[in-house]
Parts: sequence; structure tokens; C-alpha cells
Amino acid sequence: MRKSLYLGAALAAAGLALLPALPASASGNVLTYGSAGGSAVATGDVLTASLPSGGAANFYSDATGGTGVSCASSSFSATVVSNPAAPGTAVETLNSQTFGNCSALNIPGVLDVNSISVDNLSYTNNVGDSSGNPVTLSPNSGPIQTTIVLDTFLGQVNCTYQASPTSLSGTTSNASQSISFTNQHFTLSSGAGVCFSDGYFTAAYGPVQDTSQSGSPAVYTN
Repeated sequence: MRKSLYLGAALAAAGLALLPALPASASGNVLTYGSAGGSAVATGDVLTASLPSGGAANFYSDATGGTGVSCASSSFSATVVSNPAAPGTAVETLNSQTFGNCSALNIPGVLDVNSISVDNLSYTNNVGDSSGNPVTLSPNSGPIQTTIVLDTFLGQVNCTYQASPTSLSGTTSNASQSISFTNQHFTLSSGAGVCFSDGYFTAAYGPVQDTSQSGSPAVYTN
């Protein structure tokens, strides 16, 4: 009898080993809230995120940093346009992005940062569930553009930068429910001599929250 039980257990284990491995997100959507593989984020839901405590949104003159603009606060708001079953790509519309508590770092002739605005909104944000959870932010009615107003010894100067190439690339992380961009390149499209010619944008926002749901749960990519 004991030999028969062992034989049956071995056959069962062999049968399980032959079953195809199913991806964790096979029956879920690309974006879920509450947990990975949780409830699907609904079309029309509003997602928001800010910099975490101690974080910064940096716009430096080169990829190594040290010269440019650093902001201690920043946030965004986006609306979900589509959220298909995984595997797939979710689509969001970025409606607003703000920056505050910004400082000028080692820019000759510049006293302070007056303001930073994001122009030509809205943008389209594609969130994929493939390796690395890629994010692509693309323009709609105009180029991805930001205007930095600097306070100088001679008054205020507007420095306008456009994304180069035309889209920004980022990633999401389920560990911190965040979305991040690293050294995304901008070039100066208009501005005075105090404006640095290139800008490299780096920031991580999180947790991303679904504010259309009770308790504003965190959002995951599956």
C-alpha cells in the first residue's frame, strides 16, 4: 500500500511538472490597484503621484549633474484612457505636471528660479508590461516642452526647452509603485545667454495612486 501511495504521488508530481507555467498577470490587466494582479484600474480613473519625501526633480545642464535646476516638490495627474488585459499597453493622458521649491545650481548670473511650467499639455503616456515595465511619454498638440523662468541680475529670463528626441522614456516599479525618468534629454529652443543649451530631466514619482477609488490605493503594473 505504501509503495502505491509513493507511486501515485510521484505520478502526480510529474503531471504537475508538465503543466505550462502561467504568467502571474495572465488573467489581470496591465494596471491594477491595491496589489499586483489586483483590481483593474478603470478607464477614466485619475492617477496622481508626487515626489517622495527627500526626492527631487532635477533639470541639469548635463547628465552628470551639478549645474541646472533642482526642485524639491513636483506632482502630476493623468487620466486612464485604456487598460487592456496583460500582456498589453495601458494608455494614459497626462493632464498636469507641477514643480515647486526650485533652486538654481551654479548657473552664472542667475539668482533664483521663479517658476517652471509644462507646456502643450496634454501628453500621451503609454505604460507597457514587458521587461522593465517601459513608459513612453509622447506629445499630442505640440512638442513636449517646459519653460523655466530664471531670476537674474538683469531681471527675469524665460528659457524654453523641448524634448529631444520628441518622446520621453521611463519605467515603473512595483516595489515602490513609482514611475521614474532618468536623464531625459531636452534642448534649448528659446532663451537668453544665461540659459544652458541642454537639459537632462531626472525624477521618480511615487506612489502612483488611483484617486478615483476609495482610499486612493497604489497602482501596480502587471
